[in-house]
This record gives sequence, C-alpha cells and structure tokens, in this order.
Amino acid sequence: MASNVGVDNLTAEVRESFSGTPDKRLQYMLDSLTTHLHAFVREVSPSIDEWEKAIDFLTRTGKTCTDLRQEFILLSDVLGVSMLVETINGVETPEATDSTVLGPFHMVESPARDLGEDISPESEGPRCVVSGRVVSVDGSPVPGAKIDIWQADTHGFYDVQQPGVQSIGNGRALLTADQQGRFNFRSVVPMYYPIPTDGPVGELLAATKRHPYRPAHIHFLVSALGFRELTTHIFIGGSDYIDSDAVFAVKNSLVKNFAETDDAATAAQYGVQNPFRHGRFDIVLHPEF
Repeated sequence: MASNVGVDNLTAEVRESFSGTPDKRLQYMLDSLTTHLHAFVREVSPSIDEWEKAIDFLTRTGKTCTDLRQEFILLSDVLGVSMLVETINGVETPEATDSTVLGPFHMVESPARDLGEDISPESEGPRCVVSGRVVSVDGSPVPGAKIDIWQADTHGFYDVQQPGVQSIGNGRALLTADQQGRFNFRSVVPMYYPIPTDGPVGELLAATKRHPYRPAHIHFLVSALGFRELTTHIFIGGSDYIDSDAVFAVKNSLVKNFAETDDAATAAQYGVQNPFRHGRFDIVLHPEF
C-alpha cells in the first residue's frame, strides 16, 4: 500500500525506514542525518534548480577525486568539518599533542628515511632542521614510534602537484624514533600555499570571496604500539595566513618558532650549513583506552 507522504510526516517516515538497521550506531547516525538534513531543507526552501546545482556540485566533487587528489577531503576542510571532527575526538585526550586535519595531500606512501636525513633533497631554498621527542603523557619516551611526515616546498607545492618537477616522495619521510623517542630530520623551510582552486571547492571559495591560503606547515602522522594514532602539524611561526588558515586548522600550541641558529657545532651535528633554521617539536601520544 502506498504511503501518504506529506511535508509534515516525511521526516518521520524516512527515520522509521532505518529502524531495522542492525548496526545501532549506524542507525543513530542516519536518524540524526535525516533529522538535520530535512530541517536544513525546510529552513532554506531550495528551488528545484538550486537543488540540482547542489547535486551537480557534489557530483563534480566526486569526479575530481583521483589517486593523488581528494576533493571531498578538501570540501570537508574548507567547511570546517574536518577540524570539528578532529577537535571533538581530541577532547578525549587533552594531555596529548593537539591534533589537526590530515589534509588532501597524504595520498602516497612516504619513503623510509634515516634519522637526520634530508627529506626534501630535490628542493632548493632555506634549510631547516626539525628535532624533538615522541613521549607518552607521563613523559616517558616512546621508542620506535613511526613518524610519517609530508610538506610543501619553498614554492608551496607538494610532490604530487608537480609530476615531472618533483619526484614522488620528495618532501616526505617515514622515520622511526630512537630508543629515547628522539627524532630529527633536515628539509627546506616550507612556504604558505593555496589549496587547489581548479575544482568545485575553488568555485565555492571564489563565490564566497574567501582566500584559499594555508600558512606554512609540516604534517605529522605518528603511531606506536599501544598508543592512539595522532594526526597533527607544526605551523611555522610568523608565516603569512597564520591567523586565517583556509581550513581552520591552526592551534596555538602547534605554532613553532623556526629560529635562526648561528652555531657551527650544532650545524655540524645536524649536517647543515651554518646558520640554519631550527624547529623543535615534542610529540605527546596518549595510550589506547
């Protein structure tokens, strides 16, 4: 028998259609999604043409995704959803290093590199050293922690954005912390850069008069047996756009001063020419629950 669906009872009927979902967490999420999405539609009362344009926007967002580009992550980022999810989950582990967004460029496997190695050997520009420790919330070292790192070059480009110019893996590294949890690597000081604007997300930013820029930063994805995985950045203090990140990902605790170091012995220790920029970043992991 056909249902007698109207504006007033449609939401209830859709919610009821999910009532037999075996996975109760999935049922809860679909129920909430239906409730809020229907409320949004009622509030803005889109025309048929507007709704078709919205569907077309999402369709083109999906078609823009490739193995080397994730336009849906980018959309989530510029709407602040990625950062909201990260922040909500971070509430459970306030003692750990602040998390932030994964971003759309963690698309390839980082090459394993030795501690102290240059992770951007093909990039020209001011050199820097990043050093620190991976520790637990009680301050004890996390030996053997895996530290996945990726960054843009001094022109604001990731390797995957410049095929034929940068080799895949330039600006990336998978490091293993030593027995004291220590790590260090050499690289170029990254540049602030625009997120990709040649797709649907770029159209959205243009239509809303928003700039596409992210402040200079280096990504970290840190994991260790018995600990919660951490996705974070360090942001280069003083970078342009540090106060207006296009994806809302800057947290004060993650802004680090890459101070110029003028010390020949320290430069020799890290294998760089003196003077150089030095960023220090200790990473605190939270044990698994």
